Amino acid sequence: MDIKALTHTDGARPLRIALFSGNYNYTLDGANKSLNRLVGHLQSTVGAQVRVYSPTGPNPAFEPAGELVSVPSVKIPFRRDYRLALGLPGAVRRDVEAFKPDLVHLSAPDLLGSAALRLGRSLKVPVVASLHTLFDTYLDYYGLGRLRPLARRQLWKFYGACDYVMAPTEAIGDELRAHNPTARVRTWARGVDPELFHPGQRNEAWRLSHGFAPDRPVIVFLGRIVMEKGLAAFAETIRMIEAAGHAPQVLVIGDGPARGWFEERLPGAVFAGFLSGEALATALASGDIFLNPSTTETFGNVNLEAMACGLAMVCADAPNTRALLRHGRNARLCVDQPSAYAEAMTELILAPDLRRRLGAAALERSAAYRWTEILDEVVEVYAEALGARATTPSPRVQAWRRGAMVEPQAASLPAL
Repeated sequence: MDIKALTHTDGARPLRIALFSGNYNYTLDGANKSLNRLVGHLQSTVGAQVRVYSPTGPNPAFEPAGELVSVPSVKIPFRRDYRLALGLPGAVRRDVEAFKPDLVHLSAPDLLGSAALRLGRSLKVPVVASLHTLFDTYLDYYGLGRLRPLARRQLWKFYGACDYVMAPTEAIGDELRAHNPTARVRTWARGVDPELFHPGQRNEAWRLSHGFAPDRPVIVFLGRIVMEKGLAAFAETIRMIEAAGHAPQVLVIGDGPARGWFEERLPGAVFAGFLSGEALATALASGDIFLNPSTTETFGNVNLEAMACGLAMVCADAPNTRALLRHGRNARLCVDQPSAYAEAMTELILAPDLRRRLGAAALERSAAYRWTEILDEVVEVYAEALGARATTPSPRVQAWRRGAMVEPQAASLPAL
């Protein structure tokens, strides 16, 4: 798609975007991987300048895309792998004002995001938010479940104050509209790289080198090892399968503060640690069944990566998984109970033909989610927001939307 740079009417400069993030690259998770990919896309296809304001750490997980500006932050007491920005101090505010953004993009409803929303209003530029995490769903795992209703109301209040909100699924978008009927909500799903994640990455030698028997399926967990990813349900599911007389082979890919807890409860599992790139794709594709009991995901990038590798999927029956998968057709979706997961897992352990059929159907479904088309949808929202903020869109905006912004071709969606 040929997208030219959007410039002011004087043609002096390209589009400038100020992106505010709670974690842009100091820790690796699905949200910041998506944001970095978006920034790279904006730079390469739109010619935009993107300045990112985020907490930083001494040992970043990866190189950031765009211009990264560090904001003051502190470690979160019960999640010391994450940091909390302390708002928008004067020096950072002046940096934003000097940058003169045409659009503000918020990715977290934290102190920084709230201050950036107010700043965007004072600068009279459109404010677009992308929803990556329903933070209230985490509270149950830290003994704060009674605060969930209040936290959810605050989330909807924050997003309702933005000009546009990009929700990861239609279900979350519908919930946001129900609480904010006037909110302009668009869907921004996530994509997968089919050149990296595909069944051809399976490596029998890799399996053998990690002690996996070739004639028994390998069950895979992929993600940050934190309690809200369903660790307790995963561990109990494996225990129940073992108690029924089976000997499951388990591969855990990822790292995190609860790794020690997880290792104690899965003594026979192979913990591969944090992997990325080809190493991650090889490990994932070398599994057979993907078990994801997490109910806190807003989209679930890891599900999509496992689908693209052709694994048989067993997941919690939650809104994000229902957006990607259908029970019986390309997955087993279960009520969030270890007994339900164990029943589905046992069925797949004993039925290799069913595993292959579900894996093939999941692979077919993943073909609908390609990053280029997914990221073009964000650019469309930007163009809409920039046009909507002006009483009469400038000639440059009109030209950009009319000619440069070619309508992306919708991916052909295989039946769910």
